[in-house]
Amino acid sequence: MKNISKLYPYLLAIIGFVVVSLIYFYPVLQGKKISQSDIAQYTGMAKERDDFRKQTGEESYWTDSAFGGMPTYQLGAHYPYNFIKTVDGVIRFLPRPADYLFLYFFGFFVLLKALRINTLMAFFGALAFGFSTYFIILLGVGHNAKAHAIAYMPMVIAGVILVFRKRYIAGGLLTLLASALEINANHIQMTYYLFILLVIIGIYFIVEIIKNKEYRHLGISLAIFFGAALLAVGMNATNLMATAEYAKFSTRSDSNLSFNPDGSPKEDKNAMSYEYITEYSYGIGESFDLIAPRLYGGSSGHEKLGKDSHVVEYLQTLQVAEGQYLSPEQALEFAQQGVVTYWGDQTIVAAPAYIGAVVFFLFILALFAEENKIKYAFLAGAIVALLLSWGKYFEVLTRFFIDYVPMYNKFRAVSSIQVLLELCIPVLAIMGLYAFFKSDKTKQWNVLWKSAAVSVGILVVLLLFKGSFDFSGPRDANYTQQLGQGFIDALRQDRMDMYTNDLLRSGFFILAVALVLWLYIKEKLAQTTAIILAGLFMVADLYFVDKNYVNSESFVSAREADVPFEATQADQQIAQDDSHYRVFDMDNHMNGAQASYFHNSIGGYHAAKPQKMQQLFDYQIAQRPMNIGVLDMLNVKYVLQRNEEGQVIPIPNNTANGNAWFVSRVKAVSTADEEMKAINKLDTKHEAVINKTKFPDAATKTTYVADSTATIKLDEYRPNKITYTSNNKNEGLAIFSEVYYANGWDAYIDGKLVSHFEADYMLRGLKIPAGKHTIIFTFEPQVVKTGSTIALVSFIGMLLLLGAGIYYETKKNKQPVKA
Repeated sequence: MKNISKLYPYLLAIIGFVVVSLIYFYPVLQGKKISQSDIAQYTGMAKERDDFRKQTGEESYWTDSAFGGMPTYQLGAHYPYNFIKTVDGVIRFLPRPADYLFLYFFGFFVLLKALRINTLMAFFGALAFGFSTYFIILLGVGHNAKAHAIAYMPMVIAGVILVFRKRYIAGGLLTLLASALEINANHIQMTYYLFILLVIIGIYFIVEIIKNKEYRHLGISLAIFFGAALLAVGMNATNLMATAEYAKFSTRSDSNLSFNPDGSPKEDKNAMSYEYITEYSYGIGESFDLIAPRLYGGSSGHEKLGKDSHVVEYLQTLQVAEGQYLSPEQALEFAQQGVVTYWGDQTIVAAPAYIGAVVFFLFILALFAEENKIKYAFLAGAIVALLLSWGKYFEVLTRFFIDYVPMYNKFRAVSSIQVLLELCIPVLAIMGLYAFFKSDKTKQWNVLWKSAAVSVGILVVLLLFKGSFDFSGPRDANYTQQLGQGFIDALRQDRMDMYTNDLLRSGFFILAVALVLWLYIKEKLAQTTAIILAGLFMVADLYFVDKNYVNSESFVSAREADVPFEATQADQQIAQDDSHYRVFDMDNHMNGAQASYFHNSIGGYHAAKPQKMQQLFDYQIAQRPMNIGVLDMLNVKYVLQRNEEGQVIPIPNNTANGNAWFVSRVKAVSTADEEMKAINKLDTKHEAVINKTKFPDAATKTTYVADSTATIKLDEYRPNKITYTSNNKNEGLAIFSEVYYANGWDAYIDGKLVSHFEADYMLRGLKIPAGKHTIIFTFEPQVVKTGSTIALVSFIGMLLLLGAGIYYETKKNKQPVKA
């Protein structure tokens, strides 16, 4: 009974996390769903797969609705024996996105408890971590996988710390489970960043262990980590193996071409250029947004301005007709729709990455008060993350990591590594608060005034430097053309006001918490009261900033979220054609999934597009004049484009090649460069390009008898199985308007497995004997079968270890204490 009573504070904390998550996202209790732009695109991409799953109960690992065809491995595929995903679903039991917010809280709470932090402090620290503005914004825009991975980071770190502190069983099991859940979140970039932090923490502990000559402890710890990593990877084997396989097929692999679309030589064949990797670099000065949210104007989207703003005042002077001016109501309505107040250099900023003024103050407090040297590991993690987030603004370090650190050049948006800073600083903040209350009165006063002086001093310096900024933004030119220079002058004044007001706001919260701690020193407040007040200030600071960007207005009805695209008249018109074909959306082309929601499209929306489709678009379709022959071979039967009135209309392409056709000539080439250049003037209806280096047997014969009576037609289409019938008096070479993907697609002629090959750079080619035949292509990826077996064995291994660990701990706790 005594042991059960010890659990009460933890149960109360968990209940608190549930309640706070539901309060913040209260519209979920009304059946509403958050409108997430990225999830809308994902829904469009996964529509065919989801429909097939509902209709047949089967899982298709291929979709034809996006980019001409691609695996669904990165589109939420369901794998056999993926039990770790089931475990994750149990933990995330709340409606989305409250489930992710709860997970933020819970994971960070576990880490703080592993660091032996007081439960009440850990509770408020967890809330502060979860309400970090960047983390909330991820949920607002739909970066669910990123949020998912971030939420499990603290639990992995907690497990590692416990192991290094000789809590081998509890730490090992936590490391194993949390690592498996972290990998299951399926955001490799975030997991990679976590690994960087774990290396830093590991170095700290290993140095301490070696100094103490505890080599046995080091060996045990490393063995536990190796075993945990092995099983965690094993439980996610299917997804990891499938992702690794697809990566070679995607734009994340190095280019196979040595020239650019304009014909100039490629200087670098890397999958992503330095400019692409560092496009989203965090400005050095802009880093102060971490402690005062709108120093650089807030969001690059649209910040709402109030009736007392300079912009509203200026708008009322605008003459909309002779003798007529905008009314105060009209001016306010315009300002409330949102104005681009952001004046930094980043391309897109959904919201400032604000960690909280109170969190920052307590972080400084930790530097003075905390004597546990592990603080230096977290401090190092925060510093490394900050420096790397600057990207192109700190080129020496960034280029070093890109050139020499394995895999670092596979990820873009270098500013994302700030998630480590947003984890490390709150950890240090709560460690600092805990250390403060453990100190004697003399030390408490000493560290308090120093921390307040440093924190407020930084804000004062920033305020004094206000005059060194011009508060001009890169998008101001558009406003100048539309609304005149007066509007820009008013906007600059509002930006200056934001700068000043937010510095004063941060100063208020810092001084408020400093006052609470001072009153505790003076014994005017009890410790519990002081912790609660400091915690409330810390959470309120973040909560009200978050509400500016993700609030009840972010929610829509469940139907609007589940059906994010409305069919246009053009979509309805195209849908009347019940044949199998593709659509090219000229507006969204390679960066939109609306066409994929209603049709089979050669475009789509994905962070890792099929590389060859991207190349065909860049080198052939996007060129002027457009290579119509490529659209023909991709069986593009309709092109969506806007007319003079701005309406989307379907333009029929009457020259599309169809689903499959026989060719009479083969152009045999030796390199990818030659393939792409051959397509420039290829007669796709009668000729095919084959790389003889990759497929020598397919290119041995270069001419075939062209028989006008020969036919090949599509009998049945399913995402994972396509059936054709061919009839030809002679042996023929057929080209199928389907994407060639060697790892999973098998070809059968009259039930017999036969070899097929790549033709026309990315399509399927097949030699078909004379006569009438049934051709079937099936997608049965071996990677899913192998990975699922490994996942099953690994999960069983985890269950056995978990059972053994619980048994051992229970038995140990029941042993009588020796006198």
